[in-house]
Amino acid sequence: MPPLSTPSPSSNPPSNSGHPGKGAEPLSRTRTNRKRRKRSVWGILLRLFVVMLLLFALFLAWFFLTPSGESLRYRMADTIITTQHREWAKYLVGEDGLKERVAQYAKQFEEMGEERDTHEIAVPAGAEQENNANEPVPLTQIEPVDGDGYHGYLLTVSDPKKVRLGVTSTKGKGEKVTSMVKRTGAIAGVNAGGFADPNWKGNGFQPIGLVISQGKVFYRDIGMDQNTQIVGIDKDGKMIAGRYTINELLKLGISEAVSFAPRIIVNGKGQIKNHKDGWGIAPRTVMGQKEDGSILFLVIDGRQLGYSVGADLYDAQQIMLDHGAVIAANLDGGSSTVLVTEGGEIVNKPSSTHGERYLPTAWLVFEDPSTVTTNNIWSGLTSKDIDPAKW
Repeated sequence: MPPLSTPSPSSNPPSNSGHPGKGAEPLSRTRTNRKRRKRSVWGILLRLFVVMLLLFALFLAWFFLTPSGESLRYRMADTIITTQHREWAKYLVGEDGLKERVAQYAKQFEEMGEERDTHEIAVPAGAEQENNANEPVPLTQIEPVDGDGYHGYLLTVSDPKKVRLGVTSTKGKGEKVTSMVKRTGAIAGVNAGGFADPNWKGNGFQPIGLVISQGKVFYRDIGMDQNTQIVGIDKDGKMIAGRYTINELLKLGISEAVSFAPRIIVNGKGQIKNHKDGWGIAPRTVMGQKEDGSILFLVIDGRQLGYSVGADLYDAQQIMLDHGAVIAANLDGGSSTVLVTEGGEIVNKPSSTHGERYLPTAWLVFEDPSTVTTNNIWSGLTSKDIDPAKW
């Protein structure tokens, strides 16, 4: 009879419990390495946080305590002032600083409009005008304009007598420039004067200051002998800009005019000294004139990252000087900035979130202005008939 079976050595291996075996040592090391890696990652993150904190503190010191930082801070504040969120600028320059800045610009713009303009123009002979190659000069030419952070267009009108002021055609509401161009048969159009815009929801019907068309006063919220900043053209095609009373303008033979400011070039001299005084970065519309009588309309897009952030008035001034302007003035810019060609095609990219804006006035170019009649939409209306709060 075989002996009773005994446990095989291979069937019940001795337990490693309580004894350090070969499988326990790698596990312990793995846990230790994981803890070390975690501590290392947290250490790196902590050091990065401290470095970023120090850099941020250094940036704040530079931003608020150095002349170069102050220059950037005020330029940023000026940019915000040109938007519908003007009050946000107080976080950069303080509430008192914001009030002082706005007052400073108002005073500066007033002073820039004081010098009397004496430029003379050689009015072109319309279609008979020729260039150096003895070829007829087209009435309108558009060229792109590019600079540091901005993109825009320059419209040149060779005959200033072909420029007229268009006004909205609907009582109680402004009109898009595309609509004005199509309705009147114009070959080009650019936004013109400003308008009452409470809470940035104005309907574009109530102008600010004055509107003069075909030598007649269409609208005014000032007295006949009260001066204001204007941009216009007289009956001979000479551009007029600066501070004038309505009676002065009528004596000068004004034909078309709107209120806006500032005038940035007078008698061939730029009025803005540097970027610091350029009233921030924004979409811009500027009107100017060369010695040969040509009218220049500069349209610069803005508030669109990756395409065009915008320009300050110093940028606009230098562009106009480079193109031969002897007089130039700022027009309503920002969300109103638009350049339209024949048929209502928009050339630039307006920044308005609502699309093209409804405006009271626009500068229009015609092949034959004598065939165009502009009706006074504000005739017979009182202040109670004009509600700028409607959109």
